[in-house]
Amino acid sequence: MTQIKNIGLLTSGGDSPGMNAAIRAVVRSAIYYGIEVTGIRRGYDGMIKGDMFPMDRKSVSNIIQRGGTILKTARSEQFRTAEGRKMGYDQLKKHNVDALVAIGGDGTFRGARAFSEEFDIPVVGLPGTIDNDLCGTDFTIGYDTAINTVIDAVDKIRDTAESHDRLFIVEVMGRDSGLIALRTGIAAGAETILIPESPTDINAVFDKLEKGRKDKTSKIIMLAENGEAGDAFEVGRQIKEKFPNYDTRVSVLGHIQRGGRPSCMDRVLASRVGVAAVEALMAGHRNEMVGLIHNEIAYTPFEHATKHIAEINPDFLKIVEILAI
Repeated sequence: MTQIKNIGLLTSGGDSPGMNAAIRAVVRSAIYYGIEVTGIRRGYDGMIKGDMFPMDRKSVSNIIQRGGTILKTARSEQFRTAEGRKMGYDQLKKHNVDALVAIGGDGTFRGARAFSEEFDIPVVGLPGTIDNDLCGTDFTIGYDTAINTVIDAVDKIRDTAESHDRLFIVEVMGRDSGLIALRTGIAAGAETILIPESPTDINAVFDKLEKGRKDKTSKIIMLAENGEAGDAFEVGRQIKEKFPNYDTRVSVLGHIQRGGRPSCMDRVLASRVGVAAVEALMAGHRNEMVGLIHNEIAYTPFEHATKHIAEINPDFLKIVEILAI
């Protein structure tokens, strides 16, 4: 077992529901094992500026149910440079921090990997992103809450679409991943799902809409951002040109997907990997992400965790095709 005395803890990049539950788990498990915790505000930017404070049990009371992150978050261009990372290292040493837990996504782990390779402070990451686009874990912290937020919104959109015989194009987040759109599209009974991982044939979309013209009074198209078809407004424009008689509307859900009270699944996931992160550092792990694969704790090197999941489960695509008739 490695003698860790003080763990630095930060959240970085986009916030996600369940980050507070992960913070709570890291702090309380560290205290359980007799380790101090130093909170770092605003991610790597706060590390560089020395915006740090000691955390105790009271610091994380009554936060497990809250969305966002009590540690705040930010993106740091300065941390991308060797000089910036050296400034962060000096601040950690100044505050007697000898290990680091970073909660975030792809960009967070890229920074953590570079830092861990350059300096003698072990870093372990926790997967906190609504996009679910990291390798090494079945689900990321915040994904379950985000997709349930989307489903709640689309169910309401379906009500008004049905009432007015409308076609709605609903755009969801995901950066360059279509996993939010895919899963919520199936759950919402969407007629078509457009994602970056699958080529978009706009004529095939037209064919589906034409086939459903007579017997479907409402229609939902789920669209992931950054796909080759363009954004929801561009897809809506093309559909309106093809079907000028359609009553077509666009709804971009935006950042409501990042907020809200975390689901039970996200709270439990965050708690499990948070405890495992502290135990991993004690066991000598470094430069790894802690995730959950087949309901078991798994450790994945940062260089593998940050590779985007480029292949979508073909079973999901088949389900979409079958159920959209």
